[in-house]
Amino acid sequence: MIEQDLLRRFLFEELGVRGEWVKLGSSWQAAKQHQHGAENVQNQLGQALAAVVMLSATVKFKGSMILQAQGDGDIKTLVAQATDQLKIRGLVRGKDTVSDGPLESLFGQGRLVLTVASENGQPYQGVVPLQGSNLAAVLETYFEQSEQLKTRLWLFANATHAVGLLLQELPAQEHYQADWEHIEILANTVTEQELFELDCEPLLYRLFNQEKVRLFDAEAVEFCCACSRSAIERTLFSMGRAELEDILKERDLIEVNCEYCSERYCFDKIDVESILAETRADSATRH
Repeated sequence: MIEQDLLRRFLFEELGVRGEWVKLGSSWQAAKQHQHGAENVQNQLGQALAAVVMLSATVKFKGSMILQAQGDGDIKTLVAQATDQLKIRGLVRGKDTVSDGPLESLFGQGRLVLTVASENGQPYQGVVPLQGSNLAAVLETYFEQSEQLKTRLWLFANATHAVGLLLQELPAQEHYQADWEHIEILANTVTEQELFELDCEPLLYRLFNQEKVRLFDAEAVEFCCACSRSAIERTLFSMGRAELEDILKERDLIEVNCEYCSERYCFDKIDVESILAETRADSATRH
């Protein structure tokens, strides 16, 4: 049985290099069933979800990591999110038919923004232009420029799975530069087919069987949307009574559809009045 919906971290015990492997199956299917567009557009989302799972595991935080790519080309917006508990969701917006090619041909002029939204502090954000052959190349540039860390990524997605492999140098280690060059040469022999077909352990053995590799326990990944009726109620309250009443004059219901999971929330006049009254009461209690 093929491993899937798992993240695995690994470490070269005698070298200054660490790594991660991810394979998404059911979680990828759940995430993309709510999105539209050609297969190559959806596969960009799969690559982004595999990437954000691995990137979220490179930092210690409580909250979520968000990868967002925006451009003026055929794909307008791509968002992938992973929490510290490896709950994922994502969306992609663009034309129904998009030609294959480098990122500039897909997104046009654009940028990639990585945000760490921590529950315990100010969000951290890094930005890099959307330039290169694929999403992996952009993220490698991001780490080189923003973190000064040599990083390699391999990201692929198809109709059934989204997969990824990440390697990153550990500069605190002695001889880490030579270690990095050695491991990178070995890793460059990996193929797309191997990433789809092999589980983590046999893949690492195929690539690095001469090295001492410590493989950590698997961590489960699952699709889970963070939307909720209470969160939308807070958003509606922030709009103010006048704006809500204007909307209700035009229609009987305020309808909100979640772009990530397609959940539909409806609020009538009584609901809106209740939201305004309850939130006002909560505010008065706090003061």
